[in-house]
Amino acid sequence: MRYIKELREGEMVTEVYLVKQCQILKAKTGKNYMSLTLQDRSGSLDAKAWDLGPAIANVDPLDFVKVEGQVTSFQNALQLNVRRLRKADEGEYDQADYIPTTDKDRKEMFTELKGYIDSVKEPHLKTLLMNVFNDNDIVTRFMNHSAAKAIHHAFVGGLLEHTLSVTKMCAYLADSYPILNRDLLLTAAIFHDIGKLSEISSFPENDYTDDGNLLGHIFLGAEFVGKKMEEIPHFPAGLASELRHCILAHHGELTFGSPKKPAIAEALALSMADNLDAKMECLKELFAGNDTEGVWLGYQKLFESNIRITSKQ
Repeated sequence: MRYIKELREGEMVTEVYLVKQCQILKAKTGKNYMSLTLQDRSGSLDAKAWDLGPAIANVDPLDFVKVEGQVTSFQNALQLNVRRLRKADEGEYDQADYIPTTDKDRKEMFTELKGYIDSVKEPHLKTLLMNVFNDNDIVTRFMNHSAAKAIHHAFVGGLLEHTLSVTKMCAYLADSYPILNRDLLLTAAIFHDIGKLSEISSFPENDYTDDGNLLGHIFLGAEFVGKKMEEIPHFPAGLASELRHCILAHHGELTFGSPKKPAIAEALALSMADNLDAKMECLKELFAGNDTEGVWLGYQKLFESNIRITSKQ
């Protein structure tokens, strides 16, 4: 199979891909064309069928399609100029090739995360964590969920990988800065994106649910944790508010979707760890298609900068 991350500008491609999105649009000339997002386990690719003749079949999102076209470049990103398109027949594809998955061992990552859970000493926070992560249904979903629709960790196991990375950074911060309440910070790190279980659907859809669009993962996560805390007798009200605040403020800025800005040290530390891991993963994914030293990759909106791959010494 010719994976999307292996494609290069100018190549002709005949391959089966999964349709992530598909719509008929109208060009400035008034002519209709098809715009698609194609996906395999290595990534996604924008595609355009400019001539909607008999060689272009009607397809829907989540269809597997046999596509023929040429790889071009548009605004510093690869794009497929589609010449032929049809629904793929059974036997022409293996679904496993189309589900992006972490390259890390999910069982090992969850075992490591459980180690941080076991290290929490405050009894109410420890009970909260154990109640949630001893639930087999939640654990299965958590280990297989993505952390995003597209921006970072948008793959099976992405939520677990991101959560573990943020938790490890928060553990380091707690050990380095005694002003931080380690138990509160680690609990907040482990729960900060739990709302994504409700915000984003499972693969292969991996798209926003109704609650995801209407409410968002920050509110959903704070609500989830709040309900779980209510099940624990005599959970301290102040501690409950501080934990929910950390979740509500973990994007750091109102303009980034947080309903509150960090008001306690643990919330600030969490927001910085979350931001760092998200951005480093974005760089990792950006570099994955090009590992040539000294290459400028163009202006990247997320970083508000022209990004360059570091020279190797």
